[in-house]
Amino acid sequence: MSKVFLLLFLFVAIQWLKGQDNGGNVKIIQDARIDSLVQKHIELNKIDPCIKGWRINIFFESGNNSKRMAIEAKSQFVQTHPDIPCYLIFQEPYYKIRIGDYRTKVEASGILKEIEAEYPYAFVVEDKINFPELY
Repeated sequence: MSKVFLLLFLFVAIQWLKGQDNGGNVKIIQDARIDSLVQKHIELNKIDPCIKGWRINIFFESGNNSKRMAIEAKSQFVQTHPDIPCYLIFQEPYYKIRIGDYRTKVEASGILKEIEAEYPYAFVVEDKINFPELY
């Protein structure tokens, strides 16, 4: 009796699973407004291609010769750390050098620990960062 029940169950299960196969095609039914929202999102990302993240501030200075000093600090950093992106930013009245594009504060803090001997006054700041590269 149990063998008959098991065979009947397997037959029904196989038929049900066979009925689920539609040749690998998927039909998506969605509101047309979703496509317009996706398109708007793409256009906004073209205008402002940044996301919230973290960077490390290694230099900030204002006053006479601050731009020259910032350019020198940036070139020195790029020579010693060519694999870390470096940015010269002017936020009145300061010239700032910020490095990295980190998604989390923990990630930025790890890099800060590595460079704190060279830059003892460096600190982590929240900033808009570039999208990470896809591999």
